[in-house]
Amino acid sequence: MTTISTNLQAVRARIAAAAKMAGRIPDDIGLLAVSKTFATERVREAAEAGQSAFGENYVQEGLAKIAALEGLGLEWHFIGPLQSNKTRPVAEHFTWVHGIERLKIAQRLSEARGTTQPPLQVCIQVNVSGEASKSGVSPDSTAELARAVATLPNLQLRGLMAIPEPTEDMALARRRFAMLRELRDALNKEGLALDTLSMGMSLDLEAAILEGATIVRVGTAIFGERA
Repeated sequence: MTTISTNLQAVRARIAAAAKMAGRIPDDIGLLAVSKTFATERVREAAEAGQSAFGENYVQEGLAKIAALEGLGLEWHFIGPLQSNKTRPVAEHFTWVHGIERLKIAQRLSEARGTTQPPLQVCIQVNVSGEASKSGVSPDSTAELARAVATLPNLQLRGLMAIPEPTEDMALARRRFAMLRELRDALNKEGLALDTLSMGMSLDLEAAILEGATIVRVGTAIFGERA
């Protein structure tokens, strides 16, 4: 039976190999361990193996883990859609939010983030595969939302995020990730200073890294299959 420590080593080796293929420095690619639905003790095991950044999708579950593991100095990222009534606890307790798709949510996060805290680091989620069921702003509407979010106090717009439809077609995956990179680059030409592309998961992290991912979000390959 493989351990979380062994799995983390394997994922880091994949990241390093993909970075080498892309002519990039592995340390420029952050690994976010997606711990949603996994027990707090599994997160602790990953932390003891050197992992420091964790992603949660469910507010109450994430808050419970943050409280239980408070002394470990971990960095907590909220991933995916966020309801208006959950913005305050996320703004107060998380370091990053990946998945802003509406200005209203960004405004509420901005209002709820304490002025004594560092700015909340945020990414805009873009629907690069065009699925009706998938969260995210359309590529055509990304620039308008980004410009508005970038003006809000207590937030720092870091970049763009995507969760494309799963595919084993490497070329298709790369095209979708390239779309996100091109959107980010176009925004930077407008004067925004975006340094983050949050894209790529267990199945497709290599394609994402080849197209410029700076954060890959990996759950299954670290923690195993979800129940």
